[in-house]
Amino acid sequence: MYPSSRIYAPFLLTLDDHACLGPYSEVYNLGPVHLEARSTLSQQAYICNGTHDLEDPDQPLLVGETKIGKEAFIGARGFIMPGVSLGEGAVVGACAVVTKDVAPWTVVVGNPARVIKKREIKMPK
Repeated sequence: MYPSSRIYAPFLLTLDDHACLGPYSEVYNLGPVHLEARSTLSQQAYICNGTHDLEDPDQPLLVGETKIGKEAFIGARGFIMPGVSLGEGAVVGACAVVTKDVAPWTVVVGNPARVIKKREIKMPK
């Protein structure tokens, strides 16, 4: 965890081995957030785990549960909406806004985020 990262409710955050909160990243966790082993929240990336029901005139708080899978990577200024989870090895491109779950080993980019390819790990020869 970089000292500049911000966590709204530390008691609702689970960080597994080698999970990383990059510089100026933020976890607005009104509900549970779990970063699994070796997952990365890059610089200025944001996990937003609370919103309001805008169809109700009282606009009650809605709280999600977010899981960032093993070896997933959220690029700089990536934004994860409430209740959205990333599968193992998923990649969120810089400045992407993720509104739906991302399948394992999938790369998403844009606003709203869309799939551009499968992530493949190339082993050294």
